[in-house]
Amino acid sequence: MKPTLLILAAGMASRYGSMKQVDGFGPNGETIIDYSIYDAIKAGFGKITFIIREEFAEPFRNIFEPKLNGRIETDYVFQNFDLEPFGISEKIERAKPWGTAHAVLAARNQVNEPFCVINADDYYGYDAFKKMADFLTTEVADDKYAIIGYQIDKTLSDHGTVSRGVCAVDDNGNMTEVTERTEVYFKEDGTVAYKDATGEHPLANDTRVSMNFWGFTPAVFRQSEEMFRNFVEANKTNPKSEFFIPLVADELIKSGTASFKVIPTATKWFGVTYKEDKPIVQASISELVNNGTYPSNLWD
Repeated sequence: MKPTLLILAAGMASRYGSMKQVDGFGPNGETIIDYSIYDAIKAGFGKITFIIREEFAEPFRNIFEPKLNGRIETDYVFQNFDLEPFGISEKIERAKPWGTAHAVLAARNQVNEPFCVINADDYYGYDAFKKMADFLTTEVADDKYAIIGYQIDKTLSDHGTVSRGVCAVDDNGNMTEVTERTEVYFKEDGTVAYKDATGEHPLANDTRVSMNFWGFTPAVFRQSEEMFRNFVEANKTNPKSEFFIPLVADELIKSGTASFKVIPTATKWFGVTYKEDKPIVQASISELVNNGTYPSNLWD
């Protein structure tokens, strides 16, 4: 059975100022999602599932269906505010849904095969999709999941500090925890460091970080539903709280329910958070087209 690619595209893009999930970055207006799907098809994925807000459905279908029809199966999952399907009758007012792990849970009735999860607005590279597809077809189990570990120096910006989930990895190549470092940057000598309340700390340039590229079986839906109910109960008066995938991973690791293999890649990651990132992303894609990684017209 071919694995499924879940694309997290329900975010409101408040910092970007528009619907960046469908903004054009390639030479023919290709979105970042286009490049992820192109790589996923090449790597052997069998279905694309978009997790979106219901009001995004028409623009998404208009953009992606003409390109993907006949190439790969597509499906749509809507992330919304309705908590009743999770056994929560209380109405909780929020400006946006409950985060990335809640988005994954929204797919629990539509995904029945091993799957991976990515962000819509990040470029991950073919190597990551191929390695994850291989893992999901040969190794994955209900107690054995995976995360793609990017080299930290391949994920940083030349334009200031970034936040990164730094993975601690044991001797077996499994993640023991993810620690969010909020001020990570290049030093003048090209080495990497982060700052916290106690000062500056070095990080090896090949330190593995999470860029939200995860591999699971459908068992994770059952494993995380109770966590989500508990999270809602604990955070119902905190409208900005979010139920993130690393919270689920941390709980599964600490409870001994599942391990997470850290699959390394040396591919350069890039993504778009702010409007100012757009020309940088366009230049990065242009370079990949010019060196032959991608055709100039992706779906021609």
